[in-house]
Amino acid sequence: MLKLISLLIGFIAAVSGTPLFGILANPFAPKFSTIQPSNPEITTAAACAPTSNYKDIEYVCGNVFDRIYIIFLENADYMKAVEDCHLKKLQKKGITLCNYWALTHTSEPNYIAAVGGDYYGLDTDDFVRLPERVFSIVDLLEYRNISWAEYQEHMPFTGYQGFEYKNQCNGANDYVRKHNPLIMYDSVTNNARRLSNIKNFTELYSDVANRALPQWAFITCNMSNGGHDTTVAKAGEWAYNFLDQLLVDEYCFHKTLLVLTFDEVDRNPKNRVLALLLGDIPCDLQNTVDETYYDHYSLLSSVEANWDLPNLGRGDCGANTFEVIARTTGYKNKQVDTRFKFNALSPPGWLAESFISIPPPDLNGQGAGGPILPEIARVWQ
Repeated sequence: MLKLISLLIGFIAAVSGTPLFGILANPFAPKFSTIQPSNPEITTAAACAPTSNYKDIEYVCGNVFDRIYIIFLENADYMKAVEDCHLKKLQKKGITLCNYWALTHTSEPNYIAAVGGDYYGLDTDDFVRLPERVFSIVDLLEYRNISWAEYQEHMPFTGYQGFEYKNQCNGANDYVRKHNPLIMYDSVTNNARRLSNIKNFTELYSDVANRALPQWAFITCNMSNGGHDTTVAKAGEWAYNFLDQLLVDEYCFHKTLLVLTFDEVDRNPKNRVLALLLGDIPCDLQNTVDETYYDHYSLLSSVEANWDLPNLGRGDCGANTFEVIARTTGYKNKQVDTRFKFNALSPPGWLAESFISIPPPDLNGQGAGGPILPEIARVWQ
């Protein structure tokens, strides 16, 4: 009955456009300080912020791809996105995932889950932090010495932890913390070496020019280019122009998978979003459609399968893996009945109700690349 009520509330919220946190206010939500430095403080910090460099590193070969990059756009229903003229051009160059789902609302929990396998009940875009005992994809990648980075458009400097950074000319929303998933993990921000991998787009173009790209990256454009403060047409135009440059560069293109998707829908209560697989896609799979069920946890599962990585013991365990990888690794995807599926509501969890503890990972869970990360088992045993 509780589940049915939750689904009903989620449906009403999605259809009406009323934010879920407006319907289900949580007076017990954990309280965190909002870091928002002044412009002089930002200038001072930027002058001495270290930035990582992966020039001349030796790549760890993947089963299918040697690089996997994820790009999130914002808030678009599947049917609107799939018909956008620029996104239609990109569909011809890759694989359209027509059964790919966001996990919940709002934006922030989807970002958190995409790199960590859970969103802990979060249903707002508040300032949140996940303690060091909560692991992420970074821990899996570093276990196999796989290089990684984030690229955040208009983030003022490498490792910036502020809540936002507005356009200094017109005051428009540019960079926002809620769209930067790894900055919310203390295991990243409390480690200076890891923090030096959280970069802006200036560093992205520098890494391309210097042939110093990492093997895994999460890329987020600003609030206008991603469609959050504009339209799906703007997001499609930005994505096409951005990727059109990369897809013709042999260095960027070779053995690289680019996953382009949306964090959540605008109003459709099902929360099915458009996702495209681009990059070094085999010729026989270009301009094709994959009807397999995927969600944001598939971003983790696919990376684990590609590099035979251990798992996080969370939503990554049992998540479907992109067929372009699964057909080589032998991973068997499951059939998912979506007729009555509504990913519109976050179930209760630690980031929404302080009386709920952080759930332990499944220490016996089997992922697409193997058993749980040994360090997770040690910490949570």
